[in-house]
Amino acid sequence: MARFSYDSAILQSFPAVVGGVIHASGITNAPTHPDLAEAFEAEQAAVRARIGDRPLSELPTLAAWRRIFRGFGVDPTQYRSAAEALLRRLTKQGALPSIGTLVDLANLVSIRYALPVAVFDQRSVIGGMTVRFARGDERWTDLGSSAADHPAPGEVIFVDEADVVSARRWCWRQSAASAVGPATIEILVTVEGHHETATTDVVRALGDLESLLATFATPTAARTAVLSADRPSL
Repeated sequence: MARFSYDSAILQSFPAVVGGVIHASGITNAPTHPDLAEAFEAEQAAVRARIGDRPLSELPTLAAWRRIFRGFGVDPTQYRSAAEALLRRLTKQGALPSIGTLVDLANLVSIRYALPVAVFDQRSVIGGMTVRFARGDERWTDLGSSAADHPAPGEVIFVDEADVVSARRWCWRQSAASAVGPATIEILVTVEGHHETATTDVVRALGDLESLLATFATPTAARTAVLSADRPSL
């Protein structure tokens, strides 16, 4: 059974974190259904209209993530959170590409709430994932690369019990092995926030993700949790 947890040192340093988690198995990651494509396009238009010319750094969700990045020594203008990078692309280029069912539904929810949503393929994860500070000797392979690298000591990573990293700089980028594809059948989905209304927003985003997964990825089994300092693991 898949496991996901926040390390105690992370919760001591960032006690306001709220993480929504879904573990789903028996899914189908087919090409994007027309209904999902239509909903994704409509959400993009709504988000562009809502944000307008407002700087992304002023959005409370993204401002909180910038503070968190600085808190573990990362420049948030050099390495943007996944949600900010996605919204930056949308507002500058006008549209986001359709990639497939799982990525599209995750991106739809991410731009709706301005929160990072990650979908991790679980096929190569050993013993579950933990969010913790890196020692620096863990193994990481970036998307589009075959060369192994290492995270910087002290940065926040998603890592399994074999010290294989699935995400670097908390919600900056996923690894090659964790990326979903047509053969994906088991996933872990996360949506996280640190802002004042994070609990409310994460719960709502989690509900949207559950509904979209049930409709378009049709899992045979799924379980969810909202994690925090009071409940650090699934």
